[in-house]
Amino acid sequence: MRIVVTNCNTTREMTEDIVRGARAAAGPDTTVTGLTPAWGPESAEGWLDSYLSAAAVLDALRTYDGPPYDAVVLAGFGEHGREGVRELVDVPVVDITEAAAHLACLLGRRYGVVTTLDRSRGQIEDSLETAGVARNCAAVVGTGLEVLDLAADPARTETAFLAAAGRARDAGAEVLILGCAGMTGLEGTVARKLGLPVVDGVGAAVKLAESLVALGLTTSRAGGYAKPLPKHRAWGRPTAPGRGGTAQGRQS
Repeated sequence: MRIVVTNCNTTREMTEDIVRGARAAAGPDTTVTGLTPAWGPESAEGWLDSYLSAAAVLDALRTYDGPPYDAVVLAGFGEHGREGVRELVDVPVVDITEAAAHLACLLGRRYGVVTTLDRSRGQIEDSLETAGVARNCAAVVGTGLEVLDLAADPARTETAFLAAAGRARDAGAEVLILGCAGMTGLEGTVARKLGLPVVDGVGAAVKLAESLVALGLTTSRAGGYAKPLPKHRAWGRPTAPGRGGTAQGRQS
């Protein structure tokens, strides 16, 4: 099967890191393709970035012209857009925020999310609430690091994460979640040092996507995720004739 993993920002180096994490979690028969939006924020930190990112990811999937895919993984933690993507494409759509929380709920009674800046906490809390798993969240804690800082100094990132994770544990978290796709790869070190299970949203989403495809399940079209109504939609500024297209994937 083929899974498309979408970065929520335009930083290609981050897409490459996310894809490496996704491939490490994927089964031997799964092909992972990374997708970087052509426009949008270089990092998603705040409401403005998040809404801009959502539109850019939708546009990237709308204009996708690569090999057909069987599922989409949205690799933006707490970012908007998952509901729109579920309307747009005809394959399962798994968001890393939702996936990580669902898996964490299988491992402990309460979980904590360790993310980047404190300003992202509200978006994550809203995303968890919409997904129906907020009641199990003990805390969403920021490290004080910007998204683009994560890879610049791995030692500092690990130290900041451990400090924030300790606060989440003190708040009652029995399981920890990496609250940014750029944190993928930290889970092993943190789990050993804190003695708690640590869930990486990218890996969790990939495994859930594989499971949905293997079970022959996809998004319900009864109600909220019905296909978009046929109408004219203008996507950004006018472009040359012929640009655009439709979302691809496994057709039902």
